[in-house]
Amino acid sequence: MVKQDTSFAGPRFSALGRDPAAVRQRLEALEHVLEGLIRVPGTNRTIGLDVILDVVPVVGETIAAGLGAWLVWEARNVGMSKWQMSRMMGNVGVDWLLGLIPWVGAIPDFFFRSNTRNLRMIKRHLDKHHPGTAVIEG
Repeated sequence: MVKQDTSFAGPRFSALGRDPAAVRQRLEALEHVLEGLIRVPGTNRTIGLDVILDVVPVVGETIAAGLGAWLVWEARNVGMSKWQMSRMMGNVGVDWLLGLIPWVGAIPDFFFRSNTRNLRMIKRHLDKHHPGTAVIEG
């Protein structure tokens, strides 16, 4: 029997699979990048790539919407219903439309966090249908 070298299979590479736990890790990381990269000084709020991309009119918001749509694609892969996915696409669509307003579009984007809302829906689904993926946060 040949033993396989797993020295590179540490925690950061475990999120490449298609199992629900790996999907959860990927989506939590993507949501963090899109919504929580930088803490705004003097507040308890964070901004991420979603707000930063608003600096580039139309193109930036479209890229952010594409990344948000990837969350919905992953939701499909874990078996979420079409109704839930349509609600999630609605969140992404509203976020995209609000972001199309030049310069001012970053303000609603700061408060309407479609990716956080969608991740919350996915986590509820995973906790209900795949309880082994649940993470106790405290």
